[in-house]
Amino acid sequence: MYYTYVLYSEKYNEIYVGQTNNVKSRLTKHNAGLVRSTKRYIPWSLIHIEEFITRAEAMKREKSLKSHQGRKFIRKLVRVRQLPD
Repeated sequence: MYYTYVLYSEKYNEIYVGQTNNVKSRLTKHNAGLVRSTKRYIPWSLIHIEEFITRAEAMKREKSLKSHQGRKFIRKLVRVRQLPD
């Protein structure tokens, strides 16, 4: 299985969208500073994940989430997350 995931850095209000076949391992790498594009915004938390059968499908969804409409969808997730309990 392949996954498209969304990470959020609350400290820096940054979003990262990626795809992988092992989300747990990938999140660990992001938070360990092993991913050049995300290391300056540590810590990251996983806020959204979608599962796909093929890598091509996961990559297509990743591209979609990086579009204007996709970013709007992600920002709604972030706002919901920030609402008080």
